[in-house]
Amino acid sequence: MREIEDAIERADRESFTREPPKTLKGQIGYLLKQLGSSKAVAQELGVTADSVNRYRRGARKHARADVAAKIDDAVRARWQPQVRKRRQRQAATTGGITVETRARFGYTAPVGTTDDGRFRRLTVHLPAEYARRLFAARDAGASDQQMRGIIAEGFKEIYFQDGGGRAMGLSDVAINDIDYLDLDY
Repeated sequence: MREIEDAIERADRESFTREPPKTLKGQIGYLLKQLGSSKAVAQELGVTADSVNRYRRGARKHARADVAAKIDDAVRARWQPQVRKRRQRQAATTGGITVETRARFGYTAPVGTTDDGRFRRLTVHLPAEYARRLFAARDAGASDQQMRGIIAEGFKEIYFQDGGGRAMGLSDVAINDIDYLDLDY
């Protein structure tokens, strides 16, 4: 249930200017530089330090599939941190963030109107203020539900109320049952 955080991570990975190492030896070498020791890398991956050293030396050319996936994720999570920060800073100051989702939206509306939640497929560009709030919440360790609230608030203002042009009685929007959610910035 980390849809928002996973979407931010996927968007970050799309901004890489170079591909991360592909070989097992290259990936382990990169992780060793980042984490400092075989023991730290082994702890991160859930293998022994001896296994890490075998990968580093090239004595083992291939890791088990589950370990290889952990290695790839660990490398990509640390790859090009400055590029990630630059793209996030740009989104938070000028560019904004585009959210594409298919989810059930529920809302509180005045009496006499429908407030039944229903699935909608939306692609909405939110202003930089929402990107700034979303990144700050993620960096502060906010829950997925809190980050959903930020996006829902942006949808309420930009999509449902059209920047103040309609549905002014709409007081609360909630995102429930996310089918998929992608971010672009």
